[in-house]
Amino acid sequence: DSVLSVVRQKRFNWKEDDSGISYPLNYDVFHRPRRQEFEGYLVENGAFYITSKKALLSSRNRISGKIKAVEMSEDSFFEIDEPGDWIIIEALMKKRDRINRKKDLHKIKLFLTDCDGCLTDGGMYYTEKGDEIKKFNTKDGFAFSMLKKHGLLVGMITGESVELNHRRAMKLGLNFYIPGCNDKVEAVHRICSENNLSFENVLFVGDDLNDLQLMKKVGFSCCPKNAISEVKAEADYVSSLDGGAGVIREIADYLLASIS
Repeated sequence: DSVLSVVRQKRFNWKEDDSGISYPLNYDVFHRPRRQEFEGYLVENGAFYITSKKALLSSRNRISGKIKAVEMSEDSFFEIDEPGDWIIIEALMKKRDRINRKKDLHKIKLFLTDCDGCLTDGGMYYTEKGDEIKKFNTKDGFAFSMLKKHGLLVGMITGESVELNHRRAMKLGLNFYIPGCNDKVEAVHRICSENNLSFENVLFVGDDLNDLQLMKKVGFSCCPKNAISEVKAEADYVSSLDGGAGVIREIADYLLASIS
């Protein structure tokens, strides 16, 4: 009978009672889920409310009867109510402007990605012996071979320095593997200088705050669906997939389709 627009939020809500004691509303503190696996909840974003004239006159309300919700992009959640909201909205509008300008992806010669949260789901898994393990996606592995076949250089640049990442980089046959990197902009500048490239020739996939500066410099920036909001606002391309679920393959397909 009625339809309204919503945005899915993955936050843990608390409420304070009259005595000042706080308690969670939507999760169990003894079984706190990972945000990536949390179904979350739906919030009205005020974009639209749809109903019939008959229902409106009968209920004297914008929605009534059997109501369905249409889920919209997380970007549509924001409204300008406070000064800080303006900064977020401005970043989102700049992102939209970048997309509308349709960057020339033929200039991309180097495909770089962060590791955790992009090539993996960002989880940290341990065996009973305390060994750390990570989950990579086979589709992403094939994506790198596709990119190399089309003449692109490929690489991984990460703040971590663990043997797991090194072994994965070697198996993928990456041209560049930069572990323990605290300054990704400087590292990529060095790669570009040594290979007669510039930042406009670089595509970079990141997901967190330590990726933002490089994303602002490169020719084309991308991120997983579950990247933090600041990264998503900066990215030229936001994947429909979460990190570790085939993000690199999706972006590689998009890139290769754009330059074919």
